[in-house]
Amino acid sequence: MTNILEAIVNIAENPIYAIKSHYSGRNRVNNIGEALETFVKDAFTNSIQTEDELEKMRRYNEEFSWLGNQNHPPDIMIKGGDAIEVKKTQSANSDLALNSSYPKSTVQSNSTMITQSCRTCENWTEKDLIYCVGHTTDDSIKSLWMVYGNIYAANHETYQIIKQKITEGINEIPNVELAQTNELGRVNRVDPLGITNLRIRGMWQIQNPRRVFNYLHTASPNAFEVVSIIPTSKYDSFPIESKTKIETLENPNLTIQNVQVKDPNNPANLIEAKLILFQIQS
Repeated sequence: MTNILEAIVNIAENPIYAIKSHYSGRNRVNNIGEALETFVKDAFTNSIQTEDELEKMRRYNEEFSWLGNQNHPPDIMIKGGDAIEVKKTQSANSDLALNSSYPKSTVQSNSTMITQSCRTCENWTEKDLIYCVGHTTDDSIKSLWMVYGNIYAANHETYQIIKQKITEGINEIPNVELAQTNELGRVNRVDPLGITNLRIRGMWQIQNPRRVFNYLHTASPNAFEVVSIIPTSKYDSFPIESKTKIETLENPNLTIQNVQVKDPNNPANLIEAKLILFQIQS
């Protein structure tokens, strides 16, 4: 089973940052967003340099139980392992647009935001979530931040309370016809003819991890870098083979540091974590 440590090692050994040209010919990738998601999938399956499309598909099948779509997170689920959400920004510090899906510390199988196919693709209840945030140009990746949701986003209840209060307020509007929806609300038959409906949607955003964790690392403008922040408890749970592989890599461009990060549920608390940095001049 693959994991984030295996992905970091694979990127360090295959530091491809001109990802659009790398993928456009053989994988029919049409834009930088597709190239970024393919790069992340290949990093986790050690197939960055794999040209045979059938072999790449076989590796995806071995390691992943779910490959989602833009409208139904997560983007990727590892069999028996973590979920992965891939986000692209073309401005280094811009916020991440999450649209109708609030920030998540984990992915839960009972979420109304996931599909039935995702819910039943394997036997699971809750998965740790990795946010993979790529800062890209039109053809290259400048940086990739990989951050666990439970040190980035608050618990689900924090966001659900806000959503619930807004929905309750909408429900209190007199003389309107409300409909069941996964959105914040839906009002049917607004006008006398009954031909107009109002959909009320949330547009969630979260600050870029580059800003959230700027007290840990300052980006180099002329380098390709992978910045990973992993709770120590999670790092310790990985197989000894994966930990040994990254700790003995002997790559001068890769460092591992013990750090502390703010608890997203109570910033007065600090959480022990690992900061893994891979950086080369681009």
